[in-house]
Amino acid sequence: VQLQASGGGLVQAGGSLRLSCAASGSILNFNLMGWHRQAPGKQRELVATITSAGTINYADSVKGRFTISRGNAKNTVYLQMNSLKPEDTAVHYCVGKLGAREYWGQGTQVTVSS
Repeated sequence: VQLQASGGGLVQAGGSLRLSCAASGSILNFNLMGWHRQAPGKQRELVATITSAGTINYADSVKGRFTISRGNAKNTVYLQMNSLKPEDTAVHYCVGKLGAREYWGQGTQVTVSS
């Protein structure tokens, strides 16, 4: 199973980006999918998660600005990021969880200029 993330890029502060993540390979629906990010010199942190039942969780730093959603295709997840700030600059990773097992994508760079 592989997760492929895309949609990162360079944007000015206040702009928007939409990240996408799709899983390939034979696997049942993930119980949970989400996004984490890691800025230079910092630990990886949770950004947002969504369960198969639709329960959503956001980091306080992105509430009101980011929206996570799952696609119609199995094991896809999106992250709509609005009102981006320079502090959102990081490599963003998607993750899929099935039971206790986690699957991570390769990461996509988001850079927000001031």
